[in-house]
Amino acid sequence: MSRKLRATALVGVLALAVSGCGGVGGGGDSGGGEKGSGALSTMGLSLSDEIATTRVDAFKRDHPDVRLQVTEGAFDEQQFLSAVASGNPPDLVYLDRKLIGTYAKRGSVQPLTDCVDEQKIDMGQYRQAARDQVTLDGTVYGIPEFSQVRVVYLNEALLREAGLTPDDVNLADWAGLPALNARLATVSGGRLSRIGIDPKIPEFLPMWAKANGAEMISADGTKPNLTDPKVVEALTTGLRLVQDQGGWGRFKSFRDTFDFFGAQNPLAKNQMVAWPMEEWFLNQAAKNSPRAELVVKPFVDRQGKPLSMSSGQAWVITKGAKNPDAACAFVKQMTATDTWLAAARARADARKAQNLPFTGLWTGNTAADKKIFDEVYRPTGNKRFDDAVAAVRQAQDVAFAMPASPAGAEFDKAWTDAVNRVLAGQQQPAQALARAQQEATAALDKAAG
Repeated sequence: MSRKLRATALVGVLALAVSGCGGVGGGGDSGGGEKGSGALSTMGLSLSDEIATTRVDAFKRDHPDVRLQVTEGAFDEQQFLSAVASGNPPDLVYLDRKLIGTYAKRGSVQPLTDCVDEQKIDMGQYRQAARDQVTLDGTVYGIPEFSQVRVVYLNEALLREAGLTPDDVNLADWAGLPALNARLATVSGGRLSRIGIDPKIPEFLPMWAKANGAEMISADGTKPNLTDPKVVEALTTGLRLVQDQGGWGRFKSFRDTFDFFGAQNPLAKNQMVAWPMEEWFLNQAAKNSPRAELVVKPFVDRQGKPLSMSSGQAWVITKGAKNPDAACAFVKQMTATDTWLAAARARADARKAQNLPFTGLWTGNTAADKKIFDEVYRPTGNKRFDDAVAAVRQAQDVAFAMPASPAGAEFDKAWTDAVNRVLAGQQQPAQALARAQQEATAALDKAAG
C-alpha cells in the first residue's frame, strides 16, 4: 500500500476511534491489498449491460486473487456517508462527478495522487471537462468514466406537419423561440398534448446560461454568479417556453408520462418536437425507433456556435477503504483504452445479433473514443443516425462542465431549488436567483472556512 493511502486510512481509523465510532475491521484484506488480492467492494455500479460486465470480467480475469464484491444499485448518499462514518465503507464508489468536490472537502474520499502515480494512470487521456470535475484545488479525487453530452433532438415529421424544416429550429434566436414554440406545441383548453420546445430546466439551466455568455460559478468552484443578468435572462427564457405550454404543472405531468427507454418513446409517439437531451437517447432511438424521422443537431450559443454541457460518473476511493491498492487497479482497468474497446466490441456484436445499429460508445477517455470510432464503429447506412453520431462527436469536443466545488452539492441544490420555485410560480427569476446566490455563498464560505 502506498504511504499516502496508508496514512490517510490510519488518520481515518484514529479519528473514528477518538469519536467512539470504532475501527475499520480486521487487517487481513488490507494486507492482501498490498499484493493485489483480498476483498474489494463497490457501491453504485450496475451490471445491467455488456458495457459494464465486459469491463468487470476483464478485471476479474487479470486479478484472480481479488474477490470483487459488487453491490448493485444507484449511489445512495445517506448510505455512503453512514458507511464512511461507521468506519466500514465500500472501497470504491461510483457516483456523479459533480458531487466529488463536496465529498473531497469533507474528507469522505481520498486524494488519488499516489494511485495515479503508482498505477501510471495518464490523466491526459481523459476529456478536459471530465478532469475538471474530478479535480479540486489541483488534486485528483476521481477517475472519470462515461462522458454524457447534450444535443438537440428534432422530430422532422412533426416539423414538416408545421410547415417547417430542421433549419428553422434556431436555438440561437431567443427572441424567436416563443413564436416557434407556439407553432410546434399542441395546447387546447390549457391541456398539453404535444410539447413544442422543451428547455429541459432546471437540469440544463447551466447550458442555457453558458449559451448567453454567463458562468454560474467561478472556474475554481468557490464563487457563485447566479445573479448575473445573463443567468436571469436564461431562466426567464426557459420559463416562458414552459408557461406557454400550459404552465409547469401540466407540462411536467405530461412529460412525466414519457418512456424514453422503450418503443413507445416520445419520438415514436409524436409527443415532442424539439428538445435538448443527453446523447444516450440516440442509442435508445436506434434500438427502439430505427425508422423514426429523427434529426440531431448541436445545441448552440446565441451566436450560433455549437455548445454542449458534459456530465458523467467517476470512481472514487473512500476514506477508510480497506483495499485501496486493488481499488486503484480496478479504476485504472475500468477506464483504460483497451477495456473500453472490448466493451464497445461487445456492444456492437450484441446490436448486430439483434439486427440493430451500433451508434458508438461515449467515454471520458479520448484515446478510447478514437479507437472505438476507428476500429469498431461503422456507418449504419441510415443517414439520420450517421449524421446524429457525427453531431454527438462534435458535441463531445465543445462540451464544458460545471467545475468541481468544495460545496458542489449545496450549490447545485441552491440554484435547482430556485428554478423549481420559479416554475411553481412562487418567485420571479431575479428574486429566486438572488436567494439562491445567498444560499450558495453561505455554503461556499462555510466550506472554505
